[in-house]
Amino acid sequence: MAEPPVARSFDPATFDELVRSLTQRSAAAELLAIAGCLVLAWLIVRLLRGRERPVGSVWFGNRIVDGVLFPVLALALAFAARVTLENTIRPAVFRVAIPILVSLAVIRLSARVLRATFPQSRWVTAVERSVSWLAWIAVVLWVTGISPQLLDAMDEVRWKVGATQMTLRNLVEGTITASFVLVLALWVSAAVERKLLAGSGHDLSIRKMIATIVRTLLLFVGLLLALSAVGIDLTALSVFGGAVGVGLGFGFQKIASNYISGFVILAERSLRIGDMVKVDNFEGRITDIRTRYTLIRSPNGRQAIVPNETLITQRVENASLADPRLALTTSVLVAYGTDVRAVQTLLCEAVRPVPRVIDDPAPIVMLSAFTPDGIELTVQFSINDADKGQGNVKSAVNLAVLDALNAAGVRIAQPQRVLQAGESLAGAVAAWGERSGAVSPPGPASA
Repeated sequence: MAEPPVARSFDPATFDELVRSLTQRSAAAELLAIAGCLVLAWLIVRLLRGRERPVGSVWFGNRIVDGVLFPVLALALAFAARVTLENTIRPAVFRVAIPILVSLAVIRLSARVLRATFPQSRWVTAVERSVSWLAWIAVVLWVTGISPQLLDAMDEVRWKVGATQMTLRNLVEGTITASFVLVLALWVSAAVERKLLAGSGHDLSIRKMIATIVRTLLLFVGLLLALSAVGIDLTALSVFGGAVGVGLGFGFQKIASNYISGFVILAERSLRIGDMVKVDNFEGRITDIRTRYTLIRSPNGRQAIVPNETLITQRVENASLADPRLALTTSVLVAYGTDVRAVQTLLCEAVRPVPRVIDDPAPIVMLSAFTPDGIELTVQFSINDADKGQGNVKSAVNLAVLDALNAAGVRIAQPQRVLQAGESLAGAVAAWGERSGAVSPPGPASA
C-alpha cells in the first residue's frame, strides 16, 4: 500500500531570500529588462494590428493591452530574457513577473472569449471578476511558496467514485483544465461563426446552420475532453447516455422537436433571415433563426419568440418567399346619386402618385357593396416594401382619397335612419292625448 505524500511545510527562509533579492542592485536590471519586454510586446502588437482598431477582437482587444496577444508576447519575451540573463544575474524580479504575466494572459483570454461569445449576457462580468480573483490568489500563493503546501494538503483529501480513486487536488486541477478547454472551444466556435456570418449573399441561413453545427460539435468535443481531464471515465457515460436518450424521448420531446425543426428550417430554406412572415396573427420580419426558436420583429418594435416546431406544424404566411408585392385595401362610402364611374377614375389618379404605391399592379377602385348609408367603394393598391410598415402607407392613401373627394365636391355618406309611423300608432297617440288633456286632438283649425 502506497504511503500518503508528506505535506511540505512553508519555509520562511525561501520567502525572505526572495525579498532580499528584490532589494539588490541586480533587481534594477531585471526591472529594466521586463520594461523593455513590455514595450517591445506593445510595439509588435501595434504593428500587427495596424491603424484600424478592431471592435471586440480577442487577440488585440480595444486598447492593445487588454487583448490576449499582448500578455502572451510579453510572457514569451520575459521568459526568453530570464533564460538569457540567468547565467549573469540571479533572477528575482522574473520570479514575480512571469507568474503575473501568466495570470494576466489567463484573465484576458477568459474575459475576451466570454465577451465575444456571450456579448449580451449579464453574468459574464461576474465570471470575469471571479477568474481574476482566483488568478491573482494563485499568483500570490505561487510567489510566497505556499502553493506546494496547499497542493499536498489537497492531495490528502481523497475519496472513491466507483473504482476510481479521486483526490481534491485532481478535482481542482481537472476543473481548471476543463475550464481552459471549454474556453478554447468557445473561442474557436465564435471565430468560425463570425467568419461564416461575415460574408455577403443570399445563403445566410445555410451559413447560420453551419456555424451552429460547428459550435455544437466543438462544445461536445470540449465537454468530453473536460470530463476526461477531471478524471471521469468516459466509458461510464454509456449508461448516462441511455438515460438521456430516454429522457429526450419522454420528458424533452418538445425541446428535441424544436431543435430538429430549427435544423429543418435552415436546411430547407423555407424561412430565411429577413423574410416578412405572419404567424398566429403576428406579422413581422425574421431577425434570427436559432436552433430552438425564431425571432420575429414587427414594424412597431415588438419582438416575438416563436418555437421552431410552431413554424413547421402550423400555417405560416411568408410575404417574401415568392413575391415581395403586397396588396392592401381601404374603403370609403359615397352618397347615393354620385357618379360612381367618375369617382373610380378620380380615386385611381389620386392614389397612383402616393409614395410607396407601385404601378404594377396599378391601383383599382371597385364598387364593393350597397349599404343603407351609401355606396361602398374599395380602393386596392400594392406595395413592395412591407418591411417599412403598412399603417403609414394606408394613412397616406386615405389622405389622398379624402383630398380628391373634397376637391371634386363628392359628398361622403353619413349614417341615415328614416322612422315611419303607421295610422294605428298615430291614432293611439291621439287617443292618449285626449284622455290626458296634454295634447289637443288633431282637427281643422278654428276660424
